[in-house]
Amino acid sequence: MFKNEKYNNFFSIWLLGLITLVITIIIVGGLTRLTESGLSITKWELIKGIFPPITQDHWEKYFLEYKSIPQYIYLNPSMSMDEFKIIFYWEYFHRILGRLIGLFFFIPFIFLVYKKVLNSYISKRLIFLSFLILLQGFVGWYMVISGLTENLSVSHYRLSFHLITAFIILSLLFWLFMNHYYSSKEIFFQINERFISLKILLFLIFSQIIIGALVSGLDAGLIYQTWPLMNESYVPSDNFSDNIFNFNNPSTVQFFHRNMAYLIFFLSIYLGISIYKNKIVRLYNSYLFFILFIALQILIGIFVLVSNVNIYVASLHQISSIFLILSSLNLYYRSIRSN
Repeated sequence: MFKNEKYNNFFSIWLLGLITLVITIIIVGGLTRLTESGLSITKWELIKGIFPPITQDHWEKYFLEYKSIPQYIYLNPSMSMDEFKIIFYWEYFHRILGRLIGLFFFIPFIFLVYKKVLNSYISKRLIFLSFLILLQGFVGWYMVISGLTENLSVSHYRLSFHLITAFIILSLLFWLFMNHYYSSKEIFFQINERFISLKILLFLIFSQIIIGALVSGLDAGLIYQTWPLMNESYVPSDNFSDNIFNFNNPSTVQFFHRNMAYLIFFLSIYLGISIYKNKIVRLYNSYLFFILFIALQILIGIFVLVSNVNIYVASLHQISSIFLILSSLNLYYRSIRSN
């Protein structure tokens, strides 16, 4: 893969480090949302914001800025300084992780470019990744500003965009690592009928992450907290039928999130039957890991509802989705691997 083979181990460790950091920031980002901490810092402060407040005057300045936005005025008017510090640090560490990922990506990347050891295949993908990482920073701020003036929280559409971009970055890093590890150049987008059910499944899983972010952004998990029915009906009992594609309606997004999960589960079972029926032995272990995370994700999702969206269970649901994505990508990679 490299013009100079001595950099192979360095490249592998670098990619694994990046994958670990991206997983960490997705988890912290989810907790930032669950604790409603994302609007605690009302300015971008790319350089200045590296250091947290130290003096009481500095803390008062940040708290005063937070007091000027609708979330404080209408939701948290009795918040104390100690309570503010908690939500501040969630957002602060989320932003610090973003900066750390940027540094951890660009410094080794520039070093490898300087050493002229990257081939064309790797260089193109790293350049695209650099664009996505920079874009993610802007998307994060674009999301934050949606909740600073008129709304009580950030736009659920922007939140969804922010989350799916993070998962795309994670997926690209994982795919690049797999290709490097196996000294291969497998192409993700293969337009053919091989394992078409698995390709559809991947599309549905990524779509489910987008819908899941909409559920989180609208606090839709607090609307119907029974399973398998939504209270006593399969469909929501409010004005759902008036516009079934109204994704500003919490009931709608919860309904689609539930039913997408069912579709993914049954398609996963069909895929497993196909793999074992055709005796595709090389996929047995990968499929078992995959179906384990499918079942775990659905089970935890149910517990999120019946627990009144307990923060720990909800966070576990998002953590499980990370490993579901990685296991599905692993299964897909091994299904198309040519050697």
